[in-house]
Amino acid sequence: MNRLWVRLSLMISGVLFFMFFMQLLAITFDRLKTAPDLSAPSPMNAPPAEIQGRLIEFMLFSAVAGTVGGVLIGRMISAPISKMAIAAQRIGKGELDVRVPERGSQEIIELGYAFNRMAADLQQAETIRTNLMADVSHELRTPLTVLEGNLRAALDKVVPIDEAEVANLYGQTRHLIRLVNDLHELAQAESGQLPLEMVAVDLRMLVIETLQALEPLAIERGIVLNDEIPALPEISADPMRIRQVLFNLLSNALRHTPDGGTITISGKAYAENILLSVRDTGEGLTPDQLAAVFDRFYRVDKSRSRETGGTGLGLAIVKAIVEAHGGKVEAYSAGKGQGCEFLVQLPVKGS
Repeated sequence: MNRLWVRLSLMISGVLFFMFFMQLLAITFDRLKTAPDLSAPSPMNAPPAEIQGRLIEFMLFSAVAGTVGGVLIGRMISAPISKMAIAAQRIGKGELDVRVPERGSQEIIELGYAFNRMAADLQQAETIRTNLMADVSHELRTPLTVLEGNLRAALDKVVPIDEAEVANLYGQTRHLIRLVNDLHELAQAESGQLPLEMVAVDLRMLVIETLQALEPLAIERGIVLNDEIPALPEISADPMRIRQVLFNLLSNALRHTPDGGTITISGKAYAENILLSVRDTGEGLTPDQLAAVFDRFYRVDKSRSRETGGTGLGLAIVKAIVEAHGGKVEAYSAGKGQGCEFLVQLPVKGS
């Protein structure tokens, strides 16, 4: 008796039966108290036995109609819920692409929408986990293989352990540590668990600090860093994370700008947000590259090594941090050789 349609049918038929039973009792008692005027042409002037018989027949009809109606109504209500229960069992078995139809009453539609949203989030989380595991295994394989080969060669006395070899091994371990740290931050951000210490931040001061840190690298390659940041309203943000965003964007611009090029960082304040621009005169991007530039481990120049080209996580981390602050980041380019521009939008303090 746990099925909804059974309970509804019993409730409807029971209410109808009780209602007409009470009506039968009322008419019976009333007929016992008053003598009928048999000369009047009224159905109520029929003999009490006939009236009782008709009411009993109507009660039986009501009970049958209530049962049938309850079954139909209950099945209409419980069918979507039953489908959701079956879909939930399939999702529990790993079939994360299962969805349920969103139709019925408004409550059932909302429930179906919430269920499908949950299933989509689970599928996305599983996709992220699977891709992350594949990316990690792929990216860790190369430096670990290099370390293993060099250490095996040293143990076999093939390569002497001199200062240059130690420096090479140290460089591989540093790359591994950086890769692991970047992966950890990215995983936290994508799962919505990136810790943020939100305070009032002067974005212009962070830009100046980041430019000063990268200025020696720019001077070495003859690249001009143009600071066009005006006085901007304060934003509510984690200064360490925003500094990381600026560093990654400017480092990426330096990496893809030829010697003697120019990198310009500018900003503009609007009513509810601040728009920050990092524009370079570098290699530029094709439409296909623009679509994938924020993907994990994506490198525009496939010929770059991991040491000179980074871990391939810098822009993915930028996107994750900016979105964790309630903002968004986009990339634009007119094509190869036309440079590239990254636009970061962040909400102002209190918006």
